[in-house]
Amino acid sequence: MVIDGFRARAGRVGGPFEGSELILLTTTGARSGKPHTVPLGFLRDGGDGGDLLVVGSAAGADRHPAWYHNLLARPLVQVETGAEEYAAVAVPAQGARRDELFARVVREAPGYGEYQARTRRVLPVVALQRTHRTASGEGEGGIAGKLLDVHGWLRAQLALVRDLVREEPGGGGPLPLGLQLRQHCLAFCHSLEFHHKSEDAGLFPYLEQQHSHMREFFRRLDAEHRVIARLQHELVQALDAPDGAGFGERVERLSRELEAHLDAEEEQLLPVLRALGA
Repeated sequence: MVIDGFRARAGRVGGPFEGSELILLTTTGARSGKPHTVPLGFLRDGGDGGDLLVVGSAAGADRHPAWYHNLLARPLVQVETGAEEYAAVAVPAQGARRDELFARVVREAPGYGEYQARTRRVLPVVALQRTHRTASGEGEGGIAGKLLDVHGWLRAQLALVRDLVREEPGGGGPLPLGLQLRQHCLAFCHSLEFHHKSEDAGLFPYLEQQHSHMREFFRRLDAEHRVIARLQHELVQALDAPDGAGFGERVERLSRELEAHLDAEEEQLLPVLRALGA
């Protein structure tokens, strides 16, 4: 009822939550793979343009809420504020940064301090970092514009992961990798996997029907998808390695393969898509 009321009244809710400022957070089930939406209180980390902060309080229960487990497995989430809806990467704060943020939360909403007092687990503080839509396909509609937008987002996220690797003490080993790098890397990998599966199952068969002379090109793209999927799997495995050894090298290798793949795909497909008016 809270979720339905939130959406029906552009973020305003009644009942016991009347007057509260809430968001709706939609995560992907770690086991089910299905969307899971919850209303949450939040604070802003900085001004209006800052990240939103949410706390995995579960009212002081001894277990983290399901949505927190979900975002550790699938960091890309959807945020609804009532005024807008956008994608974000969920990054739990660590160490001194978490303590600093939680102290700020408690100053503004003392109830979270009471929840912490009820349990021995450390209540996680999660920053919802907005992922901005790229302008790669700006001014172009149809599938061509969507393809450019998705490719632009993937390139931007991969560049961010590379930047985080350079800043991360354990990016090349032998230290454990931080959650900031882990969450952004997983968000990129899951989005890339979904994009390639969508192309393989829908876009490429459709285009091959229209342009049978391009059959060999699509076979080549399929082979490249398989190589990239293997490199991506190795990268995710390295995320969970105790010392993060070789992670930086894997990022660079995947970057080279993916950049070449996206460039070649755009060179061949964009003229076809534009000619079809798709």
